[in-house]
Order: sequence, then C-alpha cells, then structure tokens
Amino acid sequence: MKNLLSDTSRLFIISILLIAFSTRVFAQRDSTAIVHFGFIYPISSNGKQAASITNRFSLHVIAGLSKAETGASIAGVANVVKQNVSGVQMAGVANVIGGSASGAQLAGVANVTRGGAAGAQLAGFANIAGAEARGAQVAGFLNLADASGAAQVAGFANIARKNAKGAQVAGFLNRAEEANAQIAGFANVAKKVKGIQLAGFINIADSSDYPIALFNFIKNGEKSVAVTIDETMTGIVSFRSGGRVLYGIAGVGYNLKDNPEPMYAAEGGLGAHIALARSFRLNLEAVSHTLTDFDGGSYFKNSLRVLPALKFADRFEAFAGPTLNYVSYGREHDYDFVKHYIWKNNTSKDFQGLFVGFNAGVQFLF
Repeated sequence: MKNLLSDTSRLFIISILLIAFSTRVFAQRDSTAIVHFGFIYPISSNGKQAASITNRFSLHVIAGLSKAETGASIAGVANVVKQNVSGVQMAGVANVIGGSASGAQLAGVANVTRGGAAGAQLAGFANIAGAEARGAQVAGFLNLADASGAAQVAGFANIARKNAKGAQVAGFLNRAEEANAQIAGFANVAKKVKGIQLAGFINIADSSDYPIALFNFIKNGEKSVAVTIDETMTGIVSFRSGGRVLYGIAGVGYNLKDNPEPMYAAEGGLGAHIALARSFRLNLEAVSHTLTDFDGGSYFKNSLRVLPALKFADRFEAFAGPTLNYVSYGREHDYDFVKHYIWKNNTSKDFQGLFVGFNAGVQFLF
C-alpha cells in the first residue's frame, strides 16, 4: 500500500511537470498557453516569458503575470494582466488589468481595470474602471468608472465621471453627470437625473424633478422660505427646496401659547407640487413635527397636509388647508393644544390621538 501511494505521488508530480513543460514549449512557439501554473512570477510554467503569453487557464499560489487571459485566472493574492481578459478572475487581494475585462472579476480588496469592464466586478474595498463599466459594480467602499452601464452599489461612494445608466446606491455619496436613480445615505450629486434622488441629507443637481432629502439644491428647481402657523399656535420658519415635483422641508419655530415652559419646535418632511393653473397649485406634504421644552416635555406630531396655494406678486405664495394629524406625548404633561379628536388611546401610558387640524402660511420663492 505504501509503495502504491508512493507510485501515485510520483505519477502525479511527473504529470504536472509534463503539463508545465509542454505548456511552456507551446507557449514559446505561439505566445499562447492552455494552462499556466505557478507560485509567483517568474516561478511558473511560463517562466520569465509569462508577460508575453496569453493563457486559457491560470492558477497561482501568490500572484500571476500574463499578457492576456481568455478563461479563468485564480490567484491567492493577485492576478496581473497586461492586456485584456475574458472569463472569470478571482484573487484574494486584487485583479489588475492593463486593458479591458469582459468577464466577472472577484477580489478580496480591489479590481482595477485600465479599460472598460463588461462583466460584473465584486470587491471587498473598491472597483475602478478607466472606461465604461457595463456590468454591475459592487464594492464594500468605492466604485469608480468613466461611465456606468449597470448598477453601482458601494458601502461609501459611487462615482461615474460621465453617465450612470443604472441605479447608484451608496452608504454616503453618489456622483454622476447624468443618472437614472441615485440613493445615498448622505448626498447625491449630478447634472441631470431622470428618476428619483433619495438622500439622507442633501441632493444637488442641475435638473431633478424627484429629489427626496431635507435639502435639495436643484438649479432649475425651486427654493423658498415659508412662515406657517397651525392649530396648536406653533409658528414655524422653514426652508423648502426641491425640483419641479418633489421638495424637502426643514424648519424651526416656537409655540405661541402661554405654556408653563417655553416650547420650541422643529419639523422636517417631504412635499409634492401638483400644478392646477398658472398661479394656482396644490401642495401635498408629509411632515414630522416636534415641540419640546428641553426639560423632558415633548409633543410629537406626524401630519398629512393638503394645501391649496395661490401665487401672487411674482415671488410670493399664500397657502392654507386641512391636515390629518397623529399626536403622542407623555400623559404627565397633559397638553391641551387640541380639544377634539377623531380617535384617542386612553389605555397606554402615553397619550395618542388622531385629529383634523389646519396649516396656513406664506412663502417667498427664489
């Protein structure tokens, strides 16, 4: 049995050596190889000629170097290819391509392609394409391409120097010249957006009809400063900004009633313009509103507003309309802002109620 195992091991080693020898001879003859085995350049079946040889299959313990790859290339650390690749590339750290890639690239840290990438790129840290990335780019931190033809999904940022035809989804920032849809935890930046821009804080664009954020700086959109009053006698000064349809609302204010402690207000939300006539439109708003005395007393209200609005004197607009409100606060405070409720919960420790109110105001458009 021991001799049999020994003979089998010898046969395996001899077979590998014969494959490596025949591959190298074949490679030296016409600069192509069926297989390329190695440890790290130049310790491989292609030896010092590896950079001038195209391979159909490559497997390296640490790193491989080649002219081009037409099948699969796998390395424990890195695949380095001077020209183009097709097929699948897998590396523990990085795939570095001097030309373009037409197959899938998977790397523990980064995929870097000087040309375009027609297939998917998946990396633990970053995907970088010098030309268009026509396939999806998915990275733990950053996706960067000259243009993007499919989705870009990153933990931190997606950047397309030109157009992003697919959706951009990032934990912090998306940037493109033209984009179809952008979703970011903090900010989206573009020149023209055809679909939605959704950000946790700010959207910036030359043209975007559907921005969703507290602050939206749209060049061909609308910005305004509004002063409003509601059924609780809370006055709010708010900044409203957005595109032709959607806009964001962020405001601060003060409750004008004679409360035991001064009550300060803050609100944030989203609105939509519905044009009805040249100087008349309907503003629909969904807003979260808080009153607090900064000493444990808080009054929370979520509202849906239907506000007919009339524009006058070119840059001014007056609006007023009904609101549907859900309110909650601690029962120990017994706020009496509203007397009549459609529904209220008398069983929990916090007061909860639903009522119809109003909101009215005037805003300066710029």
